[in-house]
Amino acid sequence: MLDFSKYKDKSITCAGLGEVLFDVYPTGPKIGGAPANFAYHCQQNGLKAMAISSVGKDKLGFMARDLLACRFLPALLLENDKPTGAVNIKLSHDGVPSYTFLEDTAYDNIPTTDLLLETASALDMVCFGSLAQRNSISHRTIMNVLDAMPKDSLKIFDVNLRRNYYAKSVIDESLKRSQIFKCNEDELPILCSIANLKETSCSAYNQYLIDQGIECFIFTEGASQSTVYLNNEISVIKTPVVKNVVDTVGAGDSFTATLISQLMKGKSLREAHHKAVDLAAYVCTQKGAMPDIPYDLIK
Repeated sequence: MLDFSKYKDKSITCAGLGEVLFDVYPTGPKIGGAPANFAYHCQQNGLKAMAISSVGKDKLGFMARDLLACRFLPALLLENDKPTGAVNIKLSHDGVPSYTFLEDTAYDNIPTTDLLLETASALDMVCFGSLAQRNSISHRTIMNVLDAMPKDSLKIFDVNLRRNYYAKSVIDESLKRSQIFKCNEDELPILCSIANLKETSCSAYNQYLIDQGIECFIFTEGASQSTVYLNNEISVIKTPVVKNVVDTVGAGDSFTATLISQLMKGKSLREAHHKAVDLAAYVCTQKGAMPDIPYDLIK
């Protein structure tokens, strides 16, 4: 069973590991990438957080360093000769995004370095996904980081199924190293098919995850509701009606970061879940995945 009480009153160091990229809107680029978004929102929740990725020796690479610094988010951005990652985003009338990803970018080629492994050895928690693992170089680096972390550290696998940028072998390897798994309603049918399940439901997939050693399953269903399975508890909360949705990019990342951060700070599952729902709803009213969070919303 996951015991979050051991983290209460402790100075927690966490990281978002994987893609740092730019969400390119018609109005211009915004810094993003699910792991970086996660780290940013952990920091907003009072944890010591950092982003770990790779950027190119180009304009966007330098911009990434500057923008994360402006948000006071520490980052280990290993440099390589590939272009900095970017994704072109189009928003529907209700703010739902569609994505076009650039390929063979810097975050696809994150190198394993001594500094990276040393950093990993001091982490209490990390969140990573499947997108940065579409390339074998970053896949192996991410596995190396997970293996270099302390044995009692938390590893969160927030799967991010985009186009054909995933493989069963990568998902299986990632699950073996994780205690917490998160997906959304669009990803669940694909995951159930990959797992060869006869039933497509969050309860059926939760049982599959338990069999794989996963102790917490976070399942979000957009504007409908979210469900969290933790040890022997289940929390279901309806998504609040959000007026004036600007875009939903990063809402899921803020949800996961807030939920886990609040659990690590000693909140009950229900309290942490409510806080995560409220913060994700706020993010939907802002442009970009890393908006400034009002103090009263966190406290």
